[in-house]
Amino acid sequence: MQTLRLNKTTIWGRLPAFLFCAAVLLSATPRVFAQTADPLVARRTAADLLDRIHQAAQQQNYEGAFVYQRGNFVQTSRIAHYSTRTDGEFEQLESLDGKPRKMLRHNDDLYTFVPERRLLVLEKRQNKDAFPALLAVSGEQVLSVYEPKLLGDDRVAGVDSQVIELDPKDAYRFAYKLWADKKTGLLLRAQTLDPSGQVLEQLSFSQISIGVPVDKAGIVNGIRNTAGWTVVRPPVEPVDMAAQGWQIAPTVPGFRMIRQLRRPMAAREAGQPTIPVDQAVFSDGLAAISVFVEPVENNTRKEGSGSSGATHVLVKRRGDFWITLLGEVPQTTLQQFASAIEYKAPK
Repeated sequence: MQTLRLNKTTIWGRLPAFLFCAAVLLSATPRVFAQTADPLVARRTAADLLDRIHQAAQQQNYEGAFVYQRGNFVQTSRIAHYSTRTDGEFEQLESLDGKPRKMLRHNDDLYTFVPERRLLVLEKRQNKDAFPALLAVSGEQVLSVYEPKLLGDDRVAGVDSQVIELDPKDAYRFAYKLWADKKTGLLLRAQTLDPSGQVLEQLSFSQISIGVPVDKAGIVNGIRNTAGWTVVRPPVEPVDMAAQGWQIAPTVPGFRMIRQLRRPMAAREAGQPTIPVDQAVFSDGLAAISVFVEPVENNTRKEGSGSSGATHVLVKRRGDFWITLLGEVPQTTLQQFASAIEYKAPK
């Protein structure tokens, strides 16, 4: 996961500086609002709000700062996003804590600058659900596995917001609590909650201006002026994992495969060929699970499991391959996914 933002479809195999940065808060937020009486009205309103959240992240012009939190870990980032009719989206994202990082984006072209190494990573955006975007599917699809609660109004960073909680209909996923701007639908705060209501992770704007004039000049100039930077283009290609012999048919309700990719990982020793790593991404619209497959040869991984806030990881060996499952779901969900993975060597 990139240090600059919390992506729901984490991709391994990037530079170490771009791996694993989640934001998590371990304190509970009181639930002080009243639930709408009519469940049908609540469902329609919730589905519309979820769709508005996703659209607003792409269509609104906004500038602000937001915070990732995980226990004692806090990271602040500054974002500027502009949407134009003729040239599409422009975005700048900059880390304000730790080592400087800056990401510039024009539509799906990503330019990530690593100043201390004078390194520029050029790649295509693979996911569109990084904060303040949220969804990989429609609001109605999300509500097939989550039960909505409309919790009334609140304020975030001085902006009037509408609050919604999405409680899972099973034990395979966590609950979410979202604050969205009442006027535009832009997501202002997102919390992931454990079964007891404790906050596992949080992303929240601390300052936000919505509806600002388009000011894309700095982004355009930054993209054009790359003299003196070492440019790296990580190779990424689509892959058909079924054709490679892998059958991944999860029995967990709601999760659908949304992407399959292959990325080469550098070998442990210089001069050795790169290691192909295949990734299948599944999403229920809020939570995502990535399944990574890589050969055991020249790899010293070990079986095991772990967690960081809402993100859990499970590593298992299957014959001559390591299978790594990573997702913002309980550990039991990854175990369920792993049990449904089968391999038959292609003929």
